Amino acid sequence: MIATTRIPLRQSRPVWLALMLAVLLLLCALSVAIGTRDVDWPDIIAALQGRIDNISQAAIAARIPRSLLALLAGAALGLSGAVMQGITRNPLADPGILGVNMGAALAVAIGVAWFGIVSAQAYIWVAILGAGLAAVFVYTIGSVGRGGATPLKLALAGTATSVAFSSLVVAVILPRNDIAGGIRLWQVGGVGGATMERMSHVLPFLAVGFVLSLISAKKLNALALGDDMAAGLGERVALARASAALGAILLCGATTAVCGPIGFVGLVVPHLCRLLIGIDHRWLLPFSALIGACLLLASDIIGRIIARPNELEVGIVTAFIGAPFFIWIVRRQRLRDL
Repeated sequence: MIATTRIPLRQSRPVWLALMLAVLLLLCALSVAIGTRDVDWPDIIAALQGRIDNISQAAIAARIPRSLLALLAGAALGLSGAVMQGITRNPLADPGILGVNMGAALAVAIGVAWFGIVSAQAYIWVAILGAGLAAVFVYTIGSVGRGGATPLKLALAGTATSVAFSSLVVAVILPRNDIAGGIRLWQVGGVGGATMERMSHVLPFLAVGFVLSLISAKKLNALALGDDMAAGLGERVALARASAALGAILLCGATTAVCGPIGFVGLVVPHLCRLLIGIDHRWLLPFSALIGACLLLASDIIGRIIARPNELEVGIVTAFIGAPFFIWIVRRQRLRDL
C-alpha cells in the first residue's frame, strides 16, 4: 500500500493564499478582456494606460470600473457572510437569508419613491440604515421564545423577513411607473454601469466595514467557544457582537446601495473557506474576502458569456450557484444541529 502524506493545515494556508491571489489576478484580466465586443491585448494594454483611441479601447475602459466594483462587492459580501456566521454561530447565516440585503433594498425603494432621494450619498446612508434595522428586527424575532436566538429560528425569521420585504418593495414601487423599471433592474443585483465616480462615494463606507470586520477576528474566535467561555476569557460579548455586526452591516448596506441585493455569496464563500483553511477567523475572514471577490468576478464573466450578445446580471448567476449549495447545506446538517 502506498503511503499518502497530508500537508498540515497551517502549512497549506500560504499555498492556498498564493493560489487564490493568482486566480484573482487571472479573473481580473479575463473580466477586462471578455465582453460583448471582442478585443485584442494591444487594445487592453493601451486602455490600461489611459488611451481611448478606438471603440475597443473605450469598451475596455468601461469594463475596468465594472471589474473593480465586482471585486469590491464580492469581497464585501464574502467577508460580511463570514462575520454573520461567526456572530450567530449559524451555518445558514448570510446577508440575503437573514434579510439584511432586502432591508437595505426596501429602505432604498422607500427613499426613492416617497422622499425622492437622488444622490449617491443618500442611497448609501439609507441602505445602511435599512440593513441595520433589518438585522435588529430579525435578531429580535429570532430571540423570542425558548432557547433564544437559535440558528434555525434566525434562519426562519430571516427568510420570512426577506420574503415580506421583497413584497413591500413591489408594493412601494408599483404605483410609480416613472421609477419602477429602474428599481426592478437594480433589485436583480448587478455590477453593470459602474463608474469610478459611483465607487468613490461607497469606498469610505466599505473601508470602515472591512476594518471593523477584520479586527473582529479574535473576538469571533472567542464567541465560537460560547458566550460564557468568551466572557471568561475577558471578552465583552455584547460589545464584540455589536462591533462585528456594525462592520458586516456597513459592508452589506454599502454594497446593496451600489449593486442591488446580490444573494448567496455570503453563504457559499465562508463554507468553502472553512474546507480550505479551517475555522480560525484570523485566516477565515481575509480568505472569505478574497474568494468572495473571485466568485463575483467569475459570476460576472459567466453572465457575459452564456447570454452573448446580451448578458445576465450577476445576481442571477450567483442565485443559480448558491441555491443548490444552500439545499446541500440544509440536507447535510441535522435539523436539531441547526
